Amino acid sequence: MPATDATLQLLEAMHIYFQGEKTEALVFILPLGLLSLVFGGWLFTDGGSGFARGVAIPFLLMGLVMSAVGATVGLRTPAQVAALESAMHSDAPAARAAEVTRMTKVNGAWKFYLAVWAAFAVAGIALRFATHSDFLQGLGIALVFFAGVGLLVDGFAERRTHPYTEALTAAQSAGK
Repeated sequence: MPATDATLQLLEAMHIYFQGEKTEALVFILPLGLLSLVFGGWLFTDGGSGFARGVAIPFLLMGLVMSAVGATVGLRTPAQVAALESAMHSDAPAARAAEVTRMTKVNGAWKFYLAVWAAFAVAGIALRFATHSDFLQGLGIALVFFAGVGLLVDGFAERRTHPYTEALTAAQSAGK
């Protein structure tokens, strides 16, 4: 495959990848994080029961994390794409090599994230069914909810990396 075809495919895959990342961050992760903060805050202040407080704490903590991650990823993406495009134009082989290294790390982290969400789910199910405390049962249910959210978000994110990584590898091979 000629380098120009591989480069064009890479640029297309790069734009699709980063557009998906930006959209997921700003349309799903950030709004869900903000809603989680509102819901958790409401439960914490208005719901006096142990169950409500057990649900509220993960919603507040994960709401903070999701809001920060969603805003950071969503707002940094345009500058990240511009920097990558500039690097591709000035020194394509070095830019591709750096991006392959970065994406290798990204792809290598999926098993860890899966383990984290599985631990949330197992801990949540254990708390819900193995305890008699309303607080711990509420905590467990919220952990199961966020395990599902994490699996969903990372499921889409992981699948978005594959075509981009393949295009990077193809362009790197064609450029040699």
